[in-house]
Amino acid sequence: MAITSFKLLALTQAGYREMHNKPSDGNRPGKHGARPRTKPAEVRLDELMSAAERLFLDKGVESTTINEIVEAAQVAKGTFYHYFSSKSEMLEALGKRYTEQFLARLETAVDACAEGDWVGRLGAWIHASVVTYVDTFRLHDIVYTNHHHHDRSNPARNAILDQLLGIIEGGMAAGLWAPENPRVVALLIYSGVHGATDEVIANQSKDCTAFAQAITASCLHMLGVFPESSPATPKQ
Repeated sequence: MAITSFKLLALTQAGYREMHNKPSDGNRPGKHGARPRTKPAEVRLDELMSAAERLFLDKGVESTTINEIVEAAQVAKGTFYHYFSSKSEMLEALGKRYTEQFLARLETAVDACAEGDWVGRLGAWIHASVVTYVDTFRLHDIVYTNHHHHDRSNPARNAILDQLLGIIEGGMAAGLWAPENPRVVALLIYSGVHGATDEVIANQSKDCTAFAQAITASCLHMLGVFPESSPATPKQ
């Protein structure tokens, strides 16, 4: 059977590619399905910050050099300066990331409770705050070495405080408690939780579960909630 000109052309092209080991269009770099040659910017930045975080925890900020950071992250030194002008600026970014991760852990614990269970949600927030702080206090002390709890301009503190205040106000709307000044209560719980947790850290306790439960119960008592004796009922 005769071969058409179209088939002949196709066979000729296929033979040429085979002779010269030339990849077809579907296998050429840049075509659909090809592996990316570089990582996305957000992935590269996250790996850079994670490398710095590990070194800061292992050696301390002052003893860690930028060269060591980029070597650990396997990036060029120029990549570091593309994102940060100095270690101090990177430390500030690590502080923001720490707060975001801290908030995310609290939110996960709270969201595990039923939507209208404000007693459970507040208890989960307090308990998760204790456990998360114990788990991450070394990094906290590195990234917030110059921060103070009384600094009202501290956005990290305010973000966590706003999260707590939202839970307290939710319980108020449900009629579970009625503090005269919910922000003052939020401040007392926030400061009390972190101050009390310092005691666990100082004592190097291996298991903070019982202590976290005690702090949670004490904070709930401030709002007139005694879950161990009877479930809370809406105030009239």
